[in-house]
Amino acid sequence: MTRDALAWLKRPIAHRGLHDEAQGIVENSASAVAAAIAKGYAVEVDLQCAADGLPVVFHDEQLDQLTREKGPVAARDAASLCAIPLRHGKGHILSLAGLLDLVDGRVPLVLEVKSTWGGDPRYEASIAEILKSYRGPVAVMSFDPDCVAAFKRLAPRLPRGLISERFADTRHWSNLSPLRRFAMRHLLTAALARPDFIAYDIKALPALAPAMARSLFGLPLLTWTVRSEADKAKAKRYADAMIFEGVLP
Repeated sequence: MTRDALAWLKRPIAHRGLHDEAQGIVENSASAVAAAIAKGYAVEVDLQCAADGLPVVFHDEQLDQLTREKGPVAARDAASLCAIPLRHGKGHILSLAGLLDLVDGRVPLVLEVKSTWGGDPRYEASIAEILKSYRGPVAVMSFDPDCVAAFKRLAPRLPRGLISERFADTRHWSNLSPLRRFAMRHLLTAALARPDFIAYDIKALPALAPAMARSLFGLPLLTWTVRSEADKAKAKRYADAMIFEGVLP
């Protein structure tokens, strides 16, 4: 994929939509997406795998924090999940199809695929199938290089990104060995994933691996999550686009 083909990625991207819980605009909700569209920002949202292998728009593995329900997202099918109202807003959990209908190509869309780490092979296939008929600018990205590689097989024309960071929190990344975390931090897994762009933690920039991916291989570099003026300055210096929250670009 050429640099020009991904020029639409090089613009400010609203992290989980343009959310503001104090105003009843919950992250990853229809209202947060609509707020970003109204300002002309690209939108980043998260996808989780439901029990039937279908994607829903939700960040957490558990329902407890953002809804009045309890338990893992993965224990319920997509239809059941999309009937659950969000705790602090007026909307419900969105399906991927519902998200696409809402955005309708008006702004670019970046989907962070929360991987099942090999747990459900239907998941990436269902995302690829749902996106097949979508005509707006859209990309997928994931921390899991196997997930990114799956999209190369399933939807080779769909732009795909590899997300990375320092992986210093061993409790959060307890499913990964030290060697795996090292390889992912230094983007050595890009040989498997074959990404079209990189999304790297703002707290870890500058770093050699994403700089090389950007300068030597021409991969657009997104950085997340930009939450301050200092972050904005760093993002403008080291990256092509910022995924922002709580501060306007």
